[in-house]
Amino acid sequence: MMIKPSTCLRNEYNDIADFCKTENQPVFLTKNGEGDLVVMSMEAYEYREEMLDLREKLLEAEAQRLSGVKTFSLDEVNSLMEEIINGNI
Repeated sequence: MMIKPSTCLRNEYNDIADFCKTENQPVFLTKNGEGDLVVMSMEAYEYREEMLDLREKLLEAEAQRLSGVKTFSLDEVNSLMEEIINGNI
């Protein structure tokens, strides 16, 4: 984990950007000795957002399953997909 004072962002932008991209790690910036910002590469941010979105969908599906919503086995899904592809539905 890299922690830098916020003044480094202005003075060492290229080094911080390179670190974020090559190490695929965020940099934590402080202001007056307190945590202030987190800087990360766009790729890391997009990946994080995709993982959070997937987690939300999985939690929603699990909540539905626990509440008794009908679920399908893998074989049932495959059969339904074959019927859709073959135009039987």
